[in-house]
Amino acid sequence: MTELGALTSLEHAVADLAARVTSLREARSTYPKDLGTTLDAALAELDTAAELLGTALGELRRKQRRGGERDGGTLREQKLMRQIFRSLPIPTVVMDSAGVVRRINAETARLLGSPAGYLIGRPFPLLVDVARRAAFRSHLSAVQQSGQPASFQTRLAHQGRAHTVQLALTRLSLPGEPQDMVVAVALPTEIQLPERPAGRVEMSDAALLMASARRKELLARMTRLLLDVESLREPVALSRAARLLAAESADWVLIDVVRDGVPVRVTVLGPAEQPVGDRLRVAERLDPAAAPVVAQVLAQGSGVVQEMVEDEKSLGLTPDGTPLLRTLGAGSLMCVPIQTDQAAEGAVTLLRLGEHEPFTLADLGLMEEIGTHLGLALRAQRAFQSRSDAAEALRSSVVPRSLPDIPGFEAAAIYHSGSGPVTVGAEFYDVFPVRDGWGIALGGACGKGETAASVSALVRNGLRVLGGFESDPAEAIRKVNQALVMQGSGMFVMALTGFVPAADPGRKIRIASAGHHPAALLRPDGSVRFLAGGGVPLGIDDDADLAAEDLELTPGETLVFYSDGLVASRDEHGEPYGESRLADVLGRCVAQSPATLVKTVEEDRSAFSGGRFYDEIVILALRVA
Repeated sequence: MTELGALTSLEHAVADLAARVTSLREARSTYPKDLGTTLDAALAELDTAAELLGTALGELRRKQRRGGERDGGTLREQKLMRQIFRSLPIPTVVMDSAGVVRRINAETARLLGSPAGYLIGRPFPLLVDVARRAAFRSHLSAVQQSGQPASFQTRLAHQGRAHTVQLALTRLSLPGEPQDMVVAVALPTEIQLPERPAGRVEMSDAALLMASARRKELLARMTRLLLDVESLREPVALSRAARLLAAESADWVLIDVVRDGVPVRVTVLGPAEQPVGDRLRVAERLDPAAAPVVAQVLAQGSGVVQEMVEDEKSLGLTPDGTPLLRTLGAGSLMCVPIQTDQAAEGAVTLLRLGEHEPFTLADLGLMEEIGTHLGLALRAQRAFQSRSDAAEALRSSVVPRSLPDIPGFEAAAIYHSGSGPVTVGAEFYDVFPVRDGWGIALGGACGKGETAASVSALVRNGLRVLGGFESDPAEAIRKVNQALVMQGSGMFVMALTGFVPAADPGRKIRIASAGHHPAALLRPDGSVRFLAGGGVPLGIDDDADLAAEDLELTPGETLVFYSDGLVASRDEHGEPYGESRLADVLGRCVAQSPATLVKTVEEDRSAFSGGRFYDEIVILALRVA
């Protein structure tokens, strides 16, 4: 047979094959419940297709051997063979020994929903369902080594489509190629849902608008989440962000944060509808520094999107040497930096399974913006934490962590800063050893915040220091006043202090006041007497008058010290809590311990003011044992 006759015969054979495949498709649609017969015939057509490809390639090899240099006829024949390959009615792919796609026909592009050129140069195993990639590689290796064809069932997934196919592999030698190739012929064996047209689908204006609106909504929700006060704590912010992204944008979410110059994996979330426990733990334990894509994003400070995973090793290897991307079933990948003005603080990696829509450049733009938001949130969290630490240090300088045991007394106290857990209050109280016994102090600068707290700390610590040298609280508070005036802070402090001599514990106490509310004395019979109090606040005049009072207490009597914030609390009508109501409540607490008494007073104040705090609340009770 002449060469022209052979080619003409081959063209007829291909045309006949196309007609038979069309008939099989019609039979599948017409008799969906009787697929056995149709499948048997389809497998026979696969053998025919493989034989036709072998014959065509054999003709090309013989022609190349017979001719030294290519002549016009040979080029025309090869062009014709390429045209025949592209027009084969069965999905057909030519790959090299590594499984990289070298040629793909139009029917394969239609099946996978992607232009033929897009898949050339990409690993074909990435199209195979992750659970069956190992088996596919084994078949591919066996066909390359033995030269014997293989046929088996597997699943192909790409661009949101998934097909169960019968795949036939055959080793072939192509003219001009130094190594043998493998041709894969695929025949879908399942009834498919309505398919999209081949190639990229152009979205309508309405669809584009909806996609843009969804991205903006995701960004808005992420912003609200990160601006929440609780999210200023780093672990909360990142875990919340991961949950939102897992629910709205990805199947897998991995977040790595740079700590001391080294990336550390802090969050991994997988598909909620799948059992992913073992795979999730594997991903959590892997070192992100060994993931090339994470290292690239951290080094360059820019995001990466792979609509189709290009290198399965780009997210690192599991302990048994399996690529993590293969373990997680990733079909599409996106990684963006957690960015600040200085550098990348970490990376967010999103993965979608092969059967889902791949990530696009539009998704990358959105995620890079979210990465910047996360970077700003981490920076704000560090500033917030630093301020919180400073606030805690200041608070500990005005409020003792616990009260010491005072011989002859039972003591208890309660303190509220007034406006949340990190507010720095200006009120202070203290119980401390002095030269001849024990000292008690209470007061507060007129103001709030760090400056007022530092002035209160000065007064409190000054009284502590002077208590080691002075036996009279009035003399101690006078010297503190002189020091405060000398500092020129511009603030004044209402304070009182009392010394209990160790020689007569639980009987005598001397109290000095500088403009503070008077203490309340609760007697065993339930009556309440307020002490004199008075005096000029500290910090106004270095020679100001101070008030002093001596008491001799009896067993069962309780001294109650309190801040302005207690009696100045107001109800919904603006009425103050006041000392009269305080006296009424104390009268009902006559038989109660100091701990129960301070709690009862605070609960009554809270009920009176509807739980609102206008200022710091301090209540300190001393009961003679």
